[in-house]
Order: sequence, then structure tokens, then C-alpha cells
Amino acid sequence: MRFSLRTLVVLALAVGLLVLFLYHVDLWRVGSEIVHAQPGWLVLSFATMLANLVIRAYRWQYLLDPLGKVRFGSAFRATAVGFAASTVLPARAGEVIRPYFLARHEHMSATGAFATIILERLLDIVAVLVLLAAYVFVFGRGLELSNPVAFGLLKWAGATAAGGALAALVILFVLAGNPERLGRATRRLAAVVPSFAATTARVAEKFARGLGAIRSPRRLLVALVWSFPLWLTIAVGIWAVAMAFRLAMPFTGSFLIIAFLVLSVAVVPTPGAIGGFHAAFRYGATTFFGAPDDAAVGAAIVLHALSIGPSLLLGLYFAAQVGVNLSRMRELAATAPGDVA
Repeated sequence: MRFSLRTLVVLALAVGLLVLFLYHVDLWRVGSEIVHAQPGWLVLSFATMLANLVIRAYRWQYLLDPLGKVRFGSAFRATAVGFAASTVLPARAGEVIRPYFLARHEHMSATGAFATIILERLLDIVAVLVLLAAYVFVFGRGLELSNPVAFGLLKWAGATAAGGALAALVILFVLAGNPERLGRATRRLAAVVPSFAATTARVAEKFARGLGAIRSPRRLLVALVWSFPLWLTIAVGIWAVAMAFRLAMPFTGSFLIIAFLVLSVAVVPTPGAIGGFHAAFRYGATTFFGAPDDAAVGAAIVLHALSIGPSLLLGLYFAAQVGVNLSRMRELAATAPGDVA
């Protein structure tokens, strides 16, 4: 019941944000902008979204290697299913479903695989912050003069996120350093605190083992390097849509848009990032690149469709192949990662 209530609240939030996004918008003019978008650029954007899914699966396969060999096909299918689940269910449900789906096809602990997803997110944050810094301090130097208030807030938000990502990496490094010791410590705590179930100790140990990549500086560095082509393909996809709608946005300007989109997804975890994604793109395009509002709204709608389309269609197809429907996804989303190991 609690999960259903949470779902209703999140769905209501998504609808509210979408209504707010379309408030005072001339839908006929937006529709005209979409109809007259240049299709060649949209095809390029669609292709980059597919490439992004492939790179994500390859990077995840690499991070999973310390836990055991995983076939690329299994990693790709699980990645697509996870992103599809996050599109149709609230609160990033795919982050739980993804390791479960992988564990069904590979000899792999779902809890350990879940730990690598957390590591993925940290690597993503680092890559996004590097791209943002490149734009703010190198490519977008005129930004401070044209919009000093927004520029100052941008630097503050980037510095805060960088500090949080660094602290999280340090904590994960400590946890990963000795999985057995972490397991023993949680078992002792379970003996003292009866409500602290003994299974928690096993889950904690598996989770720490899942962070095996972070104990190898070389493996961690390689995974971080792979994060840049991943996010650069996203940048190309965003820029291609901007070009399709004739927005005056340089390629490096997409680095700034990425930061806004990532922030919106983190703050407003609606299914498929509905509402927050659209508002973030619109704000970035109109505030920093002088885009006409109708064109920015149309571009936001099309970019969102292209961003979720490939993973949604592929993910639902792969899930249906093994009999996992939307109802089953919802059940798994309410399950702790350790319970599906």
C-alpha cells in the first residue's frame, strides 16, 4: 500500500510538472516547430542514444569483471531493461531491477551487481562535472559577463556536487577495502541488536565485494575513461536536436545542458524524468543560448522521446522474452537488492 501511495504521489508530481511546463505555451507553434525540425539531425540523435546504451553495457561488464565473467549480451539486455523500468516506474526503479535481471542470466550476486551500479553513478557524476568545468572555464568564458548570477550559481552547484562525489568515492573505497571485515562487523552488530537481521551482514559483505573495481586504481581509471565517450555521445545527441530545431547552441553548450538534465533527474525522480527533464532543457536553452521559447519546448519534447525511446522499446522487449511484465517490475522495485540475490 505504501508503494502504491508513493507511486501515486510521484505520478501526480510528474503530471503537475508537465502541466507547468506547458503552461502559457502555444501548442500550435510548438507543433509547427516539431514538424519543421530537420530529420537528419534527429536520426543522428537517435543513433547516439543507441550507442550510449552499448557503451553503458560495456562499461558495466568491465566493472562486473572482479565478480565474475559476464557476457556482453547479458549486460546489454539488463541495462536496457533497467532503463526501461526507470522510464515507466518512479524513483529510479531500474537500479534495483537491473542487477536482478542480470542475476537471472549469469552466475552473479544481485547485491554485488547493485554495488557496481552505485559506482557507475559516481563515475557519471565525475564525468559530467569535468564536462561542465570544461564549458564554464574554457569554452563558455563569455557566460559570466552575460549572466553573472546564473554563472555564480552554476559554479557553486558544481563545486558542491564535486565535493559530494569525492566523499562518496572515499567511503566506497573504505567499504571495498576489506569485505570480510565489513561482514564480521555487521554480524557482531546483529548479535547486539536483535532487530538488525543476520542477513544484513551477508548483504553488506556481498555489497562490498561488488565494489571490487574500486580497489584497483587501474580498473577504476579505465572505467572513468569509458565514462567520457558515454557522456560525449549524449552531448552529441543533445546538440543534434538543438541543430534540428535551429537553436544557436555550440556543441560544447550541450555540456551545460547535460548538467541541468542530470540535476533535474536527481532532484525530481519522476518516471522517465517527465517534467523535470523538459523544464531543465528549456531553462538552459532559453537562459544561456537565447533560444525562442516555442523552439526550446519542442526540442525538449523531441529530445526526451529520443532519449528514452531506444532503451524503453528494447527493455520491454527483452523483459517480455523472459516473462517479466510491468507488474513484476513493480514488485521488484519494492524489493531490497539483497533480497533478489
